[in-house]
Amino acid sequence: MEVLLEEAVEPPAVTGRCTLSGGRWYSWYDNTVIDSPRGIDIDHLVPLAEAWDSGASTWTRQRRVTYANYLDDPRHLEAFSARSNRQKADQDPTTWLVPDNPIERCHYLANWTAVKLQWVLTVDPAEQDMLTLGAAECPSTEVTVNPVPSPSRLGFPH
Repeated sequence: MEVLLEEAVEPPAVTGRCTLSGGRWYSWYDNTVIDSPRGIDIDHLVPLAEAWDSGASTWTRQRRVTYANYLDDPRHLEAFSARSNRQKADQDPTTWLVPDNPIERCHYLANWTAVKLQWVLTVDPAEQDMLTLGAAECPSTEVTVNPVPSPSRLGFPH
């Protein structure tokens, strides 16, 4: 619910415990405005399966739970139209890119890179090639990394 409230372009009414009514959201994946929380998926920019394959499989359970629920960086969990989020599923940029919107594609690739760096997740060679190509096509897009607190501060060993 925190992400829905944070990302609303028109705030919904909180009508009960974890119940929202009204509101509007912008899904930058597909340049769509959604008028109901039912049309929104909250998901990881770097999907859990991708994180697992990129190093999270070696993490402690606590670190994986922290990653799954991390709210300290708005790029990590985002609200997208259910349709576009389901099209993306657990794909990485080698098989799914923000369609038909070069500016948002740059945004997506920069945020993907930032989350991967933030959590010290690996990239495979094909993913590296796509990110390098994206960086060349997006020369004015900056990648800003907000470090995750040290493992000991999050309650897990290094």
